[in-house]
Amino acid sequence: MRLIRRPVLANYYLTYRCNARCWFCDIWERPSPYATPEAVKRNLTDLRRLGVRVVDFTGGEPLLHRQLPQFLRWAKELGFITTVTTNTLLYPKTAADLQGLIDMLHFSLDSPDEEAHNRSRGVACFSFFEKSLDIARRLGERPDILFTVTSKNIHEIEEVYRRWALPYDLVLILNPVFSYHDIHDSLSSEDLQTLRRWARRKNIYLNLAFIRLREMGGNHVDAPVCRAASSSIVISPDNRLVLPCYHLEKHSLPIEGNLYELWRSAEVQRLVAMEGRYPECEGCVINCYMEPSFSVSLNRYWLLSLPSTLKYAWEKKMWKRWR
Repeated sequence: MRLIRRPVLANYYLTYRCNARCWFCDIWERPSPYATPEAVKRNLTDLRRLGVRVVDFTGGEPLLHRQLPQFLRWAKELGFITTVTTNTLLYPKTAADLQGLIDMLHFSLDSPDEEAHNRSRGVACFSFFEKSLDIARRLGERPDILFTVTSKNIHEIEEVYRRWALPYDLVLILNPVFSYHDIHDSLSSEDLQTLRRWARRKNIYLNLAFIRLREMGGNHVDAPVCRAASSSIVISPDNRLVLPCYHLEKHSLPIEGNLYELWRSAEVQRLVAMEGRYPECEGCVINCYMEPSFSVSLNRYWLLSLPSTLKYAWEKKMWKRWR
């Protein structure tokens, strides 16, 4: 049963450029402009009209966009909940300008071992992660630690938890790795059980619906769980509406200053209705689109998501941010 029939999340790609070269991500290989302020301002207004409540300014590395602080201010003025994920290479230089503007700030970490983390990211950024934590604490920020869990680093969760999450009183987000394009990794059934046990711990965020979806073989095109296109709006750096999601990108339509009417058009709604039904959607478990999908339909995944969602909202005091 559908609970929410409007999009709840906007994934706003400010640029596909990145100053890291992570092995599990290929976005940095794409040529990319930067989103223009004119387009961002207009699109934020239309996103609010469409009912979106959360805007994820993403990339690439979103901190590469020098006007990110202004975009965040506009978003906050319109009442959005804002979220930004960064590899922290630029955070020490931009932290003061970003202070108080990001509701869900995520610092990416792949390993508590400096050499392993730097190897995973393709650049020497471990020291920036540690420095960024100290700066954020001085500024009164409380970033989350975003840990992409793979078969190679699952045994390192404990050290990350003990070394940073508990002492800093930060939420450790456990993000199960997913495969797409030519990038492949998978978690064993034993790994999934290990993650399920972690979900019960203090200061841990792990959506248990992610685990169940993997156990069920992911999205199935004959009965799709995915609601990526109807629950999320994806905007590219060159101001195009991407459907059904960034990772598949079957369609890319120019917004041309009127996102509101474009989204509501018969053509777009016809494409939205194909969500989760393309041949490439079979077996998909991509977290960033499944999470909003779980929130809009009443089913087993909504029920599995509810405890972790409420736990995170309590930890982050999210109820204070809704307008």
